Amino acid sequence: MRKTNSHSNVFWHQAAGVGLATPAIAVVALLFMYPFVLSFLSSLRSQEQVWTLANYVEAFSLYGGDLLFTLWVCAVSLVLLIGCTAMIGGFLRLGAYPVLEFIFKIPLFVPFVVVGHAMRVFLAPHGTLNSAIAITGWFNPDMLPSFAFSTLGLVAALVWKNLGLALLLVLGGFRSVNEGMLEAARGMGAGKLRLIWHFLVPMNKSSIGVMAVLTFTSMLGCFSIPAMLGNAGGHQMLMMDLYHQSVYQHNYGLANAIGVITYVASMGAAIYYLKGLSKK
Repeated sequence: MRKTNSHSNVFWHQAAGVGLATPAIAVVALLFMYPFVLSFLSSLRSQEQVWTLANYVEAFSLYGGDLLFTLWVCAVSLVLLIGCTAMIGGFLRLGAYPVLEFIFKIPLFVPFVVVGHAMRVFLAPHGTLNSAIAITGWFNPDMLPSFAFSTLGLVAALVWKNLGLALLLVLGGFRSVNEGMLEAARGMGAGKLRLIWHFLVPMNKSSIGVMAVLTFTSMLGCFSIPAMLGNAGGHQMLMMDLYHQSVYQHNYGLANAIGVITYVASMGAAIYYLKGLSKK
């Protein structure tokens, strides 16, 4: 009798687990796996519906440079974002600055397209930044630099837009560090910079890793900011190529091939994130 009850409890526990997991699995299957499989199959068909790898060959031939440019911009932006987030989050953790914390989190509530337009206005040849520089008289007003339509403008916009989310994730980890440990380090003469880089950052590698994965994939799939800031006549972000092929050329096979390549490029970050979850 006791053995029968034990088997019954195990069955109901397993059924409850399946019931809890089913909605999440269904959402992933319907909203991610199903569209991805359709996109992958479409990328293997020519416009004449013939199975082929020609779309991938054409994608790398036409947009290989754009792929490297996209990865480079995302990597540089991510490194700057991690540095800025660690420093700002560290100082906010070691002191009480609620107004500054709110200001740094404002990008959380600003849409990507608004950030792109704001950077376009701020960094344009006759924008806010150059107007302020011109007042100093140190530069020729007719030869002021333009950052808006350059890689620098793109990196600045991506870093600022993702700063709010990154700070939210990292600051939570920093605040979980025991205050007594920090006080002991202060007693040994450690300053704020040493507390940040020798204590807060090493003790929150997992939080910083999760933040890096989420923001990197967000940068990789960003469309609005590159669309607003342009490409300065050189390479452009891969999402712009996808948009061009699907909307203007109606070449859905090539557009889906670009989408699959972007997905594969973000797989490394996703694998790191899943490995981090499995260790907990």
